[in-house]
Amino acid sequence: MYICRLDRSWHETPFPLQGLAVHSDADIEAVGRYCEYVFVDTQRDVAADIRPQVLRRTEPSPVRFRRSQVYQDTARFDDELARAGEAFDNASACMEEIVDAIVQGQVLDIEVVARAVRPMVDSVMRSGDAFFWIESLRRRDSYTYQHAVSCSALAAAFGRHMGFDQETIVSLAAGNLLMDVGKSQLPDELLLRAGPLDAQEMALARLHVEEGLGILAHSGVMDVDVRDIVGSHHERFDGGGYPQGLAGAAIPLAARMAAIIDTYDALCTPRPYREAVSRHHALREIYAGRDSAFQGELVEQFQSCLGVYPTGSLVELTSGEIAIVMVQNHARRLLPRVAVLTTREKAPLDDFRIVDLMRQVGHEHVEVGRSLPPGSHGIDPKEFFLQ
Repeated sequence: MYICRLDRSWHETPFPLQGLAVHSDADIEAVGRYCEYVFVDTQRDVAADIRPQVLRRTEPSPVRFRRSQVYQDTARFDDELARAGEAFDNASACMEEIVDAIVQGQVLDIEVVARAVRPMVDSVMRSGDAFFWIESLRRRDSYTYQHAVSCSALAAAFGRHMGFDQETIVSLAAGNLLMDVGKSQLPDELLLRAGPLDAQEMALARLHVEEGLGILAHSGVMDVDVRDIVGSHHERFDGGGYPQGLAGAAIPLAARMAAIIDTYDALCTPRPYREAVSRHHALREIYAGRDSAFQGELVEQFQSCLGVYPTGSLVELTSGEIAIVMVQNHARRLLPRVAVLTTREKAPLDDFRIVDLMRQVGHEHVEVGRSLPPGSHGIDPKEFFLQ
């Protein structure tokens, strides 16, 4: 079985917060030392020949996050890389075309949005890791384009994880691509401000939601999910967001998901006023906001979707070597496939070395020890892979 939620905070236990696979009676006893009951993801089969009966079987969420479909990768990571690269470049170019057109006073071209989103969704559906690997290496200087494409891909992955039908996933991806399109109507000096905004400037910045809805209306965009995301992605679960101060289930589900995605990617991206944090640290900050800024059940599903150390994460292995996460291992999240970039003494290698931590040979057992902020020890993965 796969435990997706506990009867208490994951931080009160020694277990990884993204979930826990149960393989044996010893695993059950270990969980029992901390929990009275747990929530089991009944759609996720860890080991079909092991059927312990001790854990209470129930739905993983009181808000009916029931998966209508369970998706599996249909392409190998290595085989999908070329298509993922094409989808990323295409989405970035389309987003630039969209913003340039709007700045010039033209209507939003729905066909360009579809041309941006569908190849990206198709790639994420075929492989949950390949697109994010490409995205981690090809992040662009422009925050506007980079953030839009990254959030769109994250929405596709989140929707896939939640088991939504593919057209709903396309709508989620389109909504997240256009989430901040209203910022195209704001002054550049406001968007690029290195310091905090005063009250008047903050009020002006918040107008991007209204501007975005206006752009959708002027362009004839009627997709409910897209409109919900653009209009409500800054609402917060406890009612502390804007523009309407909606709370709980009054916030559309697509917007509740977008709030998590938007915040996560913003934390992972360097801005004029702060450095980027590691993907792992961003997930921890999102988790700290569960049941206040964000719906707790959705936070846990998002973490389960991305893993403890999301694809593209710079990490230090227990051997001391620095590596970057390439492919998730959904059964053992601390044992992904990684590209090793340094020696144990942190000296850069002449060439990276790919290691599947699930299939190690030899006496030393190596796993991910901790996450590292981008640029740690002067290591830039792009220098290894984009030569």
